[in-house]
Amino acid sequence: MNKERDALIFSNILSDEGDSSDFISLLSQEEEDQMNKEDMPEMLPILPLRNTILFPGVVIPITVARDKSIQLLKEANKSADKLVGVVAQKSSEIEEPMREDLYEIGTMATILRMIKMPDGSTMAVIQGKRRFKLTGQMLTEPYLKSSILPLQEPDLVESEETRAMSESIKDFAQRIINVSPHIPSEAASAIKKIKSPTFLINFVASNLNAELFIKQEILEELSYNARAHKVLDALKKDFQFTELKAQIESRVRGDLDKQQRDYFLHQQIRAIQEELGGESPERDIENLQKAAAEKKWDAKVSEAFNKELERLRRTNPMAPDYSIQLNYLQLLLDLPWNDYSTDNFDLKHAEQILDEDHFGLEKVKQRILEYLAVLKLKNDMKSPILCLYGPPGVGKTSLGKSIAKALGRKYARVALGGLSDESEIRGHRRTYIGAMPGRVIQNLKKVKTNNPVFVLDEVDKMGTSFRGDPSSALLEVLDPEQNGTFYDNYVEIEYDLSHVMFIATANSLDSIQPALLDRMEIIEINGYTMEEKVQIAKKYLIPKQKTNHGLKKGDFELVDNILSKIIEGYTRESGVRGLEKQIASVARHIAREKVLGSKYVKKISEEKLVQILGAERGEKEIYQGNDVAGVVTGLAWTSVGGEILFVESILSKGKGKLTLTGHLGEVMKESAITALSYLKANCHKLSIDERIFDQYDLHIHVPAGAVPKDGPSAGVTMLTSLASVFTQRKIRPHMAMTGEITLRGKVLPIGGVKEKILAAKRAGITDILLCEANRKDVLEIKADYLNELNFHYVKEMYEVIDFALLPEKVKQPIQFQLDSASKAVN
Repeated sequence: MNKERDALIFSNILSDEGDSSDFISLLSQEEEDQMNKEDMPEMLPILPLRNTILFPGVVIPITVARDKSIQLLKEANKSADKLVGVVAQKSSEIEEPMREDLYEIGTMATILRMIKMPDGSTMAVIQGKRRFKLTGQMLTEPYLKSSILPLQEPDLVESEETRAMSESIKDFAQRIINVSPHIPSEAASAIKKIKSPTFLINFVASNLNAELFIKQEILEELSYNARAHKVLDALKKDFQFTELKAQIESRVRGDLDKQQRDYFLHQQIRAIQEELGGESPERDIENLQKAAAEKKWDAKVSEAFNKELERLRRTNPMAPDYSIQLNYLQLLLDLPWNDYSTDNFDLKHAEQILDEDHFGLEKVKQRILEYLAVLKLKNDMKSPILCLYGPPGVGKTSLGKSIAKALGRKYARVALGGLSDESEIRGHRRTYIGAMPGRVIQNLKKVKTNNPVFVLDEVDKMGTSFRGDPSSALLEVLDPEQNGTFYDNYVEIEYDLSHVMFIATANSLDSIQPALLDRMEIIEINGYTMEEKVQIAKKYLIPKQKTNHGLKKGDFELVDNILSKIIEGYTRESGVRGLEKQIASVARHIAREKVLGSKYVKKISEEKLVQILGAERGEKEIYQGNDVAGVVTGLAWTSVGGEILFVESILSKGKGKLTLTGHLGEVMKESAITALSYLKANCHKLSIDERIFDQYDLHIHVPAGAVPKDGPSAGVTMLTSLASVFTQRKIRPHMAMTGEITLRGKVLPIGGVKEKILAAKRAGITDILLCEANRKDVLEIKADYLNELNFHYVKEMYEVIDFALLPEKVKQPIQFQLDSASKAVN
């Protein structure tokens, strides 16, 4: 519907030009009936209109510019009745229309107001009255005049169909108004107020957005139902067109509104950022370009960075991808592509630093000094990949810091314990939400140099899961032939790790993947002796705990014998971590006494030590004598260091049954069976009656039954225990042994020699029996560790029995009762 035809707008025009009394309301039924009864003159001045049809009762504004039309309106406005005949032209292009150029049916109208326009034209507001038909000849001067024939309005009989027609017309008109943004909402209320069905048709038809001939047909139709049907058809077409137009406009307006809104918000964000001192997107890109210009990276990385920067430039700052892309570019800038710290090639200084921070560990120190010497001679040498392997608390992790300090490099550390996600090493792809680079890249970003000392802590404690195997991902990191082109899924650019000095730490080599183990240089770090622990406590642990607890140097003193008592009575370890905890307990007690102002003796005595730490925890591993046959001291290796263990054997009357207890593993059980089979095969050499094996049950037990035990190194201990119980001969006193045995009677070498020697020394052992092949391992151990120890090397199992068993019998030996003999055999 045309907004120019809205009755409310027409009346507003009237109100703007005159006073409120000139407001023309919509026709009521009574007013319409009265209007239809008015008389019409026989001749009327004819006002031809272009593209406009006037309907009875409807008020419209018209603008006339033709001289004849202006003259007609002026004269008619001066007359008493102010009547004119309004007829539409068939063609709007004709300037001087004649009778044949006009439609025959027109509408008599009353001039309500005349307004002179600034451009010389005249605007008139007219209201239609009744329809007429042109008859006779038409006068053309001074303007068109013609005789007319009034058309009688047929009487309207209200019915259900009439009311339904009216409601349908109102409903369609309402729909058009709702979907058209150009029609004011007041038009809807105006249509609702119309009570006359005839005036409703005239009003709606006048405002139809339809072609002129369709409106003329509606005007010419006398039947109400026919007119109503034509109006409904035209309304349907108008509604469809208006709805389609509204959809197109809404879509276009929505796009424009979104663009305008985004632009407005961007301007606001930029203003807020600048007010808060932040950076606008343009400033971010500018800063990235400046930072990139200062980076020392090769052309390949620079090309990739510039490509990603262009992508950022094209990204909407409000889009989620913008921050992801910005973070990625910032990471590329933060990575130390070719930034290296300067190494300190002073070997004496490096040796001094290593000696200051760690006691012992000569192998590791020697290897670091060798690397530094070669690096001084050949600058571009690839860094070694070391694996420090040993029990907890011996200083593997802290050694990495000392190495970094000695070399003058930055220090980075990654704890791999419990890691089961490959992405922690290689990073996540940027397509994932919350993606980030792997831990290797993250730590290089943190230290800001490309040649740090990088500690991979607890490399033996990584796991696997459905997210991948991180130990397999480490293969690329720790392979000198591959890590020069390390590929992180997040960075997506090859990164050179060949200058990074990787140091892995592990407590056990068994759980490390063989391929990964092959890529590392294994350096075993053994536990400390009692003397070493005392020295470490005096040089490092006590001063450290005094500092940590706010104590001065002379606030308390722990002498050597007290430190030894702490080590033997309150700790059970190869390292010194437990010792440090006990010293910390002493420091806390002294700190409390000092704060309370109590008097205390600064030199800690044994009584004071028990008062602070409580009674000694744990039984000391000590040699327990040789008075009982079948009890032999063996040496074992565990993840916390070396230990002594006792193998006990006993015979009881039976049918030759073998019982093994003590939570033994399969390998250890096989060692017992091997030892028994050897004795059965060689019983005559040891003067053992072979009937004993069938008439006595044998029970072998290894104490500490709750602790799992396994491994082949207890073979010689099992053999000696069985030989002693079957012969009832004493075992050599203060002796311990370790070694693997075979059915052929051979003794094979074992590992963990130093740890086992330290355990033997702690237990008061003086003689140690080893395989001849282990002699080289003993020679590598410092002489200080071997004081007061005698080593005996064997190759054959009979040598073990000859050395370990004394000729004399134990007290109260078993009197073997054999069924097939009349006398006892001792």
